[in-house]
Amino acid sequence: MPLLYLIFFSILLVVVVQLGVFSIVLTKLGLSPDSAILLLISTVFGSLINIRLFTMDSSAEELPENYQALRSFFNPMPVLKGKVIIALNVGGALIPICFSLYLISIYSVNPLHFIPAIFIVASISYLFSRPIKGLGIGIPIFIAPVTAALTALTIAPVYSAPLAYICGTLGVLIGADLFRLKDIKHIGVPFAAIGGAGTFDGIFFTGIIAVLLA
Repeated sequence: MPLLYLIFFSILLVVVVQLGVFSIVLTKLGLSPDSAILLLISTVFGSLINIRLFTMDSSAEELPENYQALRSFFNPMPVLKGKVIIALNVGGALIPICFSLYLISIYSVNPLHFIPAIFIVASISYLFSRPIKGLGIGIPIFIAPVTAALTALTIAPVYSAPLAYICGTLGVLIGADLFRLKDIKHIGVPFAAIGGAGTFDGIFFTGIIAVLLA
């Protein structure tokens, strides 16, 4: 699955750039072409890197059949019996968080704007996300970006593009990942990454689509 994600998003990288979609996004966010491509490439390849945070008790009795193969190539973390390791995915969580903070800083986004916006997207993301046995947390791909775009346009139309990215990506991370941590112990995985697996594509597309719609 991680290899398929890498292949898929590598192809997507070429398609998005060729169609000029990303040029529209970077224009709305005030990024230079080089910075935009660097962000996109870092996000895609960063999705293969996980930073271990802590462990939780797990109710899983056995591992998925393909877990050992995936672990040996992509995830060197040990399997802990009766535990699930919680990590932070670089491409799906760390980079979007840092970029959101950057946007808040350069656009001087009012906390009275981005805090309620994040709360709205997080609430919707939580309601529509679901634990997927043997994988992680999944969320319908268009729910968060549409919600983020509408929220940003309503709360701060002048800064709708950066606000859409901020509330979209952080909202998904909070609503579909952090609020769902309690469900991880029941889905039969020994390892789960915040911003990884089922929610990575949601976060990735949220950032692009929300900005396009805003």
